[in-house]
Amino acid sequence: MTQDFPALREDAFRPIDEDALLRPAHKTHPPRVLMLYGSLRERSYSRLMTEEAARVLTRFGAEVRIFDPKDLPLPDAASADHPKVQELRDLSLWSEAHVWCSPERHGAMTGIMKAQIDWLPLALGGMRPTQGRTLALMQVCGGSQSFNTVNQLRILGRWMRMVTIPNQSSVPKAFTEFEENGRMKPSPFYNRMVDVMEELMKFTLLVRDRADYLVDRYSERVESAEDLSKRVNQRAI
Repeated sequence: MTQDFPALREDAFRPIDEDALLRPAHKTHPPRVLMLYGSLRERSYSRLMTEEAARVLTRFGAEVRIFDPKDLPLPDAASADHPKVQELRDLSLWSEAHVWCSPERHGAMTGIMKAQIDWLPLALGGMRPTQGRTLALMQVCGGSQSFNTVNQLRILGRWMRMVTIPNQSSVPKAFTEFEENGRMKPSPFYNRMVDVMEELMKFTLLVRDRADYLVDRYSERVESAEDLSKRVNQRAI
């Protein structure tokens, strides 16, 4: 096999750094988890599910913040300096992991859920509000069990360059799974939610110390090298 790489930019190519993967500096603070839910109803089962999962994450040792989507404007209906937009973006930059939980409406995630994700750009002043963060997905259903919403959310998580864990939770007939006080009843669905939060914690602890290295890309290094070369008017750097 030829060892000639005429298309490869040698100044942007990097050998795999095993130390960065296997022996990164270890963070000691609690994992930071941002949780988003997709309904504004007074008795919102996606919110109740999120709050139940937040209790489990806290028990596992995470620091959890739940974003309230009330008063978040529709994408493009307000400027990015809107207070709720800034709150959401600041929380995403603070976080090391996300949990997204949406009801299924007309076979899809709700507009409220999608609006929150749409307000999180891939790039924000040189920072990436979602890239390299771990992600867990949940949905609640009004009827029989479906996976339409978590499947859609999984596509979005990949598009947002997040490390989406394999496990996921879908709760059918959610109105039967919660007590009047809002607590989730013991059931296989509760057990699956705990499984998902446990898996999220494990993946977050594995990924967060090496996230910057995991998402460092050859193509982006090439682009950065070209931008810098244009700025200093050099042929190569």
